[in-house]
Amino acid sequence: MQRWGFLMSTLDPPAADTAAQEAFARCRGYRRENGLYGVVEPALGRIMLDVGVVGAVSMPAGLGAGVRGLLAADGRGGPVIGHPRSARWTFLTGPAGDAAQDTALLAELFHLGANLAVPGAGVVLPSPADERTGYRVWIDPPVGAFRPEVAAVLDAIRRRRAAR
Repeated sequence: MQRWGFLMSTLDPPAADTAAQEAFARCRGYRRENGLYGVVEPALGRIMLDVGVVGAVSMPAGLGAGVRGLLAADGRGGPVIGHPRSARWTFLTGPAGDAAQDTALLAELFHLGANLAVPGAGVVLPSPADERTGYRVWIDPPVGAFRPEVAAVLDAIRRRRAAR
């Protein structure tokens, strides 16, 4: 097979192809096992998930650790994505519903360095390539299709803030 002006074996795909193949396999698993219907961007090997049926709340890792603890204590812990380089965590939730239109809530989150993803926004799910580089990792991987309600995560943020 000739690609990019030189010969290659089909047994040894370039790293980008391998990353994309791994991302496609992971994406299929997310769909089948977790109800996370992402789409792979083959050029980057990223797995993109549109916010809508699945919601997302991002925050600084320090706040996230406290929120995670409160949710776990309530039996509502769910999938959490870590972004080590930016020291942020993203909690996957149920749909945002009316919360996405609540300007007072969005302002409250903004002052804490947190944000609620609005429908149509994108969340990048960890791919094997992300995990190898430490760029994006699961703090708590999804278990089945469970995701806490967005209200539970917002309540935990408020309780954590009040405890400070």
